[in-house]
Amino acid sequence: MMPFPAATQGAQQPAPPPQKHCGISSPISLAAPKDTDRELTQKLIETLKPFGVFEEEEELQRRVSILEKLNLLVKEWIRETSERKSLPQAVVATVGGRIFTFGSCRLGVHTRGADIDALCVAPRHVDRADFFSSFYAKLKLQAEVRALRAVEDAFVPVIKLCFDGVEIDVLFARLALQTIPEDLDLRDDSLLRNLDIRCIRSLNGCRVTDEILHLVPNLDSFRLTLRAIKLWAKCRHIYSNILGFLGGVSWAMLVARTCQLYPNAAAATLVRKFFLVFSEWEWPNPVLLKEPEERTLNLPVWDPRVNPSDRYHLMPIITPAYPQQNSTYNVSVSTRMVMVEEFKQGLAITHEILLNKADWSKLFEAPSFFQKYKHYIVLLASTPTEKQHLEWVGLVESKIRILVGSLEKNEFITLAHVNPQSFPAPKENPDKEEFRTMWVIGLVLKKPEDSDILNIDLTYDIQSFTDTVYRQAVNSKMFEMDMKIAAMHLRRKELHQLLPNHVLQEKKAHFTEGVRLTAVNDSSLHLSLDSENSVRVPSPTSSAKPGPLTGSPQGRSSPVLAVMAASLTNIQAPEVSLQHTSPSENSGVVLSGESLPQTPSQLTISAPPNPTVTRVVSSTHLVNHPPDLQETQQQIYLIL
Repeated sequence: MMPFPAATQGAQQPAPPPQKHCGISSPISLAAPKDTDRELTQKLIETLKPFGVFEEEEELQRRVSILEKLNLLVKEWIRETSERKSLPQAVVATVGGRIFTFGSCRLGVHTRGADIDALCVAPRHVDRADFFSSFYAKLKLQAEVRALRAVEDAFVPVIKLCFDGVEIDVLFARLALQTIPEDLDLRDDSLLRNLDIRCIRSLNGCRVTDEILHLVPNLDSFRLTLRAIKLWAKCRHIYSNILGFLGGVSWAMLVARTCQLYPNAAAATLVRKFFLVFSEWEWPNPVLLKEPEERTLNLPVWDPRVNPSDRYHLMPIITPAYPQQNSTYNVSVSTRMVMVEEFKQGLAITHEILLNKADWSKLFEAPSFFQKYKHYIVLLASTPTEKQHLEWVGLVESKIRILVGSLEKNEFITLAHVNPQSFPAPKENPDKEEFRTMWVIGLVLKKPEDSDILNIDLTYDIQSFTDTVYRQAVNSKMFEMDMKIAAMHLRRKELHQLLPNHVLQEKKAHFTEGVRLTAVNDSSLHLSLDSENSVRVPSPTSSAKPGPLTGSPQGRSSPVLAVMAASLTNIQAPEVSLQHTSPSENSGVVLSGESLPQTPSQLTISAPPNPTVTRVVSSTHLVNHPPDLQETQQQIYLIL
């Protein structure tokens, strides 16, 4: 018997079964890839290879081996814990327990040398205290384990370690089950019953990742497209959930939605369609991979009809697993503006690639962040030891989005663009051991309608930011007196005093003066070098050095133009005065004072703020004389 019926010549063939659709709407196109699409996809793969986005087989097998060892350790630890708690031997023999992966590793898009996100799932008699005590102690005894650290009081508690050279973050979840079967499907919503909120949060990563994999029509195309988009986002400095851009799971959901809309497309086509869809997306309409399902577990879910706070989310991307959450609640007006503009630029570049006017490497070029803006705020965090610095930098970075949100509320600041990349800062004292990290925020300023002088007082914004950082450090018992934070204002031409040339010249040759950012109201902000909406800045002179954005406790006798550093006894934060003038080289803004620091690294960094605040407001006005007589006048006012 023939395995398939023979087709009679001329007979009508049966219609193929309808394709199953994924997502909340029908696909935009079911078109199959053409030869040119396959060729472009192959070129995309060749372009991605040098970036290390594909893992070698040897490294992949090593990663699998490490996970197997960790899984065996978990099973052994759960059996030992069960025996210690006097469970019957029959139960101990079948108690189970296992390690699940999530994130990029589970999605199959991890890059060379990437860390592993893992979840330890245990039965009901093993609790979180056991995980952070006996399991931590067991890991400590393993020869392959280095850099072991428990973060028990985090929003999602975690044990961090380096296992045989691979960094791993291990979360913990205790299920209301007597045993953990090997074929456990974490997508089962009934597993969430009777769990505490920390276990639900820990399970969420695995549940979301598994749902995404079940909701895309073609896994191979999805994975290749996601590799390209993640690399593009990192190259364009818009990959950071903590700073208000998008994290890995958000990019994965956007790519998954694109795959649902174009289920048969090749990866090269999907990359272009990704930019097409989301450059035109009408935010804040949410991105959904499936219709939210009602459950009787009474867990909080994202629903702007019920939760007023959800109505203020600017770029909602909703996780597909219950309880549905917005993965992009950190997005601000500025970060959304920057990302939408990047979507548009990505669309333009992929159109050039389609027409053979450019190759894929152009899509992954770095941006011109340090040539794009005229004014920058530099945040600086410092500690005397490396161990303190790791925790301090993590805390400061997690709060930068609060400062960005405050800056956005200033009527004269149209955009506050934080660069997710941090940089090592020069030492304040070369003879003293100190660890310093800095972040840079680019500003777009709005010209006042009825004045040529723009006075921006950032005192409150900066003080609120530093107060928040210090308060959390104290509450979490992390703070030590030598942990410092400060900030300063720099003009574009002054960045070289803090940043190395290879950073400043990055992409400089490709910088285009006609860069545009689309504002929230769809009007455009011109960010060209000589835009009328930007503040012209004169070349730095020996008498006009960039000043820190906060004054020292000695600021009354030696007023420094600045706006920020908190002190135990007082706060002195003068007003930064920026002057709009006609486009001549000798006009612009000069920030100076009676006793200015010689270099930006001479910052006064002080300890946590005291509730009693003394505030200094300074206004600087440019006196237009010939260049050889040009000087500044500073007026100091005390506001108690």
